[in-house]
Amino acid sequence: MSNRSKDRSSLCSFTFVDGRYCRIPRQAGNPYLCAFHARKEAQSLAGREAGKDIAYHLSGSFVSACDLTSALGRLFSAVAQGHVKPKTASTLAYLGQTLVQILPLAQHEYINAYGTDTWRETIRTSHEQSADHTSPEPSSRHREPEPDPHPTPPPPAASAASPASE
Repeated sequence: MSNRSKDRSSLCSFTFVDGRYCRIPRQAGNPYLCAFHARKEAQSLAGREAGKDIAYHLSGSFVSACDLTSALGRLFSAVAQGHVKPKTASTLAYLGQTLVQILPLAQHEYINAYGTDTWRETIRTSHEQSADHTSPEPSSRHREPEPDPHPTPPPPAASAASPASE
């Protein structure tokens, strides 16, 4: 082993885009990176995990208000913890606002296509999956819902036929 490679072994192994190596000594306890690059790597990993957690709640075939609330709550937390940049959060919040505006239309369309009971079951399943994802303990999940004493009838059907009903 040459002196040059022996000297490099105690330095950060981060490589810049132009091929240069970081020259700062490795952080104690980190086998490869200096304190700065180790922190950046940890932030990047935390940001990716926050993104996966947020995306989980928005990845279904249907997004309910509870899914959106869960995703936005996680987004707020990730921003507060510095895992998501405010500019990214602003864009995601705007997209969330757009989703909120179309939720009533999506609910109406779903109920007209599949019925109120299927709608309720879809929402119930979504809640259970969300609960399983956030807290795998069986504490308060899978309770039978109380019957609604005053069920809300679906809104009247639109006058124009939708392509799904043809």
